[in-house]
Amino acid sequence: MTETGATAPKLFDADNHYWETTDAFTRHRDPKFADRGVQVKEVDGVLRYLVDGQQTEWLPGPADVHPRPLPGAFLDYFKGGTSRDVFLSGFTEQAADHPDWYEREARLKVMDSQGLDATWLFPSQGVVIEPLLHTDLEAAIECYRAFNRWLDEQWGFAYQDRIFGVPFITMCDPDETVRELRWCLDRGARVVNIRHGAAVTRSGNRSPADPMFDGFWGLAAEAGVVVATHDGQDETYTPVTDLMASVWGEAHMAGIAPGDTAHLGQSSTFSGLMKHRTVHDFAYVLVAHRLFERFPALKVAYIENGCAWVPSLLLSLDYLGHGEAFRTSPRDQFIEHCWVAPFVEEDVRDLSRYLPVERILFGSDWPHGEGFPTPKHFLANVAGFTPAEQQRILYDNARELTFPR
Repeated sequence: MTETGATAPKLFDADNHYWETTDAFTRHRDPKFADRGVQVKEVDGVLRYLVDGQQTEWLPGPADVHPRPLPGAFLDYFKGGTSRDVFLSGFTEQAADHPDWYEREARLKVMDSQGLDATWLFPSQGVVIEPLLHTDLEAAIECYRAFNRWLDEQWGFAYQDRIFGVPFITMCDPDETVRELRWCLDRGARVVNIRHGAAVTRSGNRSPADPMFDGFWGLAAEAGVVVATHDGQDETYTPVTDLMASVWGEAHMAGIAPGDTAHLGQSSTFSGLMKHRTVHDFAYVLVAHRLFERFPALKVAYIENGCAWVPSLLLSLDYLGHGEAFRTSPRDQFIEHCWVAPFVEEDVRDLSRYLPVERILFGSDWPHGEGFPTPKHFLANVAGFTPAEQQRILYDNARELTFPR
């Protein structure tokens, strides 16, 4: 019961995370790739991630040896309510204090205490590493093959039908993509994750909806598995940013342009424009390249990409439909086949003006610093909906995607 006496709604969190252990990328790696792809090596007395022998600037190293931020520690910053200095100060705890960030039995106990019935469990570091590996596509494929076997062993793809570990599939090679998806399905995967950007292949950048990947999409549609794209890292739009900088004379704005200041998270003036650009264009391309017309049973979920891009996308799809003979409205294709989980700081009621509640997912981002302190905090975000609508957003939608009839 809640404080008001009403029955507490059931919760199915479509955006939970684990923190990767030191051997997440190496436990099941083929030894011949020991010096390729992700390596874990001691640098100045601390274990770090290295790729191509270089330490990553923004990814310190394995989470079980580096303190992590407390859940919700950065939420006020992302809401615009605190300063950069506060954002950068502390808020970290040691791995030993939080076994539930690394172990499934401990996580189940915490889920019980949080009133969480089930969750999709996404990578934390795994969603940002792929672009670093595009200099060696064989190593990228092997890295995530090994990672998925760690995930299956450490968390499981459908543990007790409550914890649904989400494997990460890189689309660097269409045949390997199908092979990896089939392996995941054979072990009970209900949701798989791909990067929201152009596929980087041996034949160059390709649309994820290119027919060369139809084996992957066809298998996903046939199996009823959800293909999710979770916010992460993408480098394929770097040329777009560079072009914008050239067109707008960025080189002449030294000392003025945000990219020349210490403003957090900005590598150029145009980082603000690019925040939602990649996922917006990814979603547009899937429709424009007729993916859903070829695979009418396909289901795609957009997780921790926010929802601010949705109104602009739907308008763009309306324009797309004016001049092309699509079987159905491109806008309707997106709404029929796609689900969206808004950021925790966004207005869910506003999103419902553009998407029906049947296409809105609840995601808390727990236990990340920019998410909610506990998943239940999301209840305030849906307070303006009817009890039936709340139940659909908080539980039914994710449940039905996970257990299709």
